[in-house]
Amino acid sequence: MLPIIIEAAINFCLHQIRLPYDLLSASAKKRTLLAYIDFETKDGEMHRAYIGCDEMLIQSIAEIFLGEEDSDEETLSDMLLETTNMIVGNAKVLAGELYETAMTISTPFILSDEECATLQLDELQCIGINGGEMTIGLQRL
Repeated sequence: MLPIIIEAAINFCLHQIRLPYDLLSASAKKRTLLAYIDFETKDGEMHRAYIGCDEMLIQSIAEIFLGEEDSDEETLSDMLLETTNMIVGNAKVLAGELYETAMTISTPFILSDEECATLQLDELQCIGINGGEMTIGLQRL
């Protein structure tokens, strides 16, 4: 499932925010705002997808969508929730159309700093986007 979510994140870079991206082999370990969204595949498997953005990237996304050059923490959190929804929503469409794998998704939630510190992911990919960084993770539930 992670490759489908990565493909959706690349679509987000190309078609939504129109910024250059690079797949990274390792994270720069920056402070990252992190959101998750649960989804279930047609065979009943439960997963949790994580989308995280460092402050520079989520602020750039907020500027693109909202025109805000200096957003507060609440606005950045809301923008991350919407970004997570857009990426995983596109992954749902891709899964159904290209891979014949139906999935249902839930509502996204923000993780606290404490939850981020103890997070254990099954799979992880980082994407460099215009000087910022997006983290995409997957956890089987």
